[in-house]
Amino acid sequence: MLVLGIESSAHTFGVGIVRNGKILANPKAMFKIENKGLIPAEVAETHAVNAAGVVSDALELAGIKMREIQGVGYTRGPGLGPCLQVGELTAKTIAKRLGVAIAQVNHAMAHVEITKKFAKMQDPLVLYVSGGNSQILKKNEKFLHYSVLGETFDIGVGNMLDSFAREIGLNPAWGSTVARLAEGGRYVKLPYKVKGMDFSFTGIATSAAKMKERESVEDLCFSVQETAFSMLCEATERAMLLTRSRELCVCGGVAQSNRLRQMLGLLAKEHKVRFGYAPDQFNADNGAMIAFVAEKMLKRGMESKLSECGIEQRYRIEDAVIA
Repeated sequence: MLVLGIESSAHTFGVGIVRNGKILANPKAMFKIENKGLIPAEVAETHAVNAAGVVSDALELAGIKMREIQGVGYTRGPGLGPCLQVGELTAKTIAKRLGVAIAQVNHAMAHVEITKKFAKMQDPLVLYVSGGNSQILKKNEKFLHYSVLGETFDIGVGNMLDSFAREIGLNPAWGSTVARLAEGGRYVKLPYKVKGMDFSFTGIATSAAKMKERESVEDLCFSVQETAFSMLCEATERAMLLTRSRELCVCGGVAQSNRLRQMLGLLAKEHKVRFGYAPDQFNADNGAMIAFVAEKMLKRGMESKLSECGIEQRYRIEDAVIA
């Protein structure tokens, strides 16, 4: 089956094309954040301008014509409302024009499923770390849903890193900029908050920002990153032992961090657990992960009527059925 998937939950408008689980194309256009945050209306306007071009790029890269598409998928949520609406409208327009089935995909599940594909894992414990969320997940075989074993009390770790970057004046204000500067830093004590398998990140960024006049940027970046990642590793290790998982994977935008992957890899090695992650282009938001899950959904008959399609800004992963 030849399926086109659209991702538009935040700063990325991505279009992926998949045939029988094989990824044929995965272009994207990203809103330039620079040193400011995401203003949903501005990001959505950029997505609307870029949509047709990214779809065209995907078709060209896949070497196919639009009329060959047999199904469409899009991100229903979670995400920023105006951004999600651009993806929804684009997907519905294509589906209606071609007369093909459409599937509504949970963004978090797409991150998990594409990572399982590349890591060649069936039932891993999952650490999902992105801008909008941070969760520890495990498949519930009985109900075909993912159970949330632990999650952030406030904001996602990616959001925290980006907010901290803006607060201390980094440009671009990305977690990747924090990671680069952290390489030359030393540790400064910051709040560390883990309760069972849950965690809280706002105190880290707030405290670090207050120290910017007396501590070096490198030391603050190192300390923020090291504290946040240590919290994630502690909670993940606890979940791994409680579930007796023999596989561990990390996914989402923050899974691009070499330092986080190094820490989790050491944790997995200590417990003789297999560890994996996807290539970076599939950890970042992308259309291929939406197409990949949409194809599985459509093959299982999990399609939606156009009148049923919509967006859900707080679409929880445990509310989505695993395809």
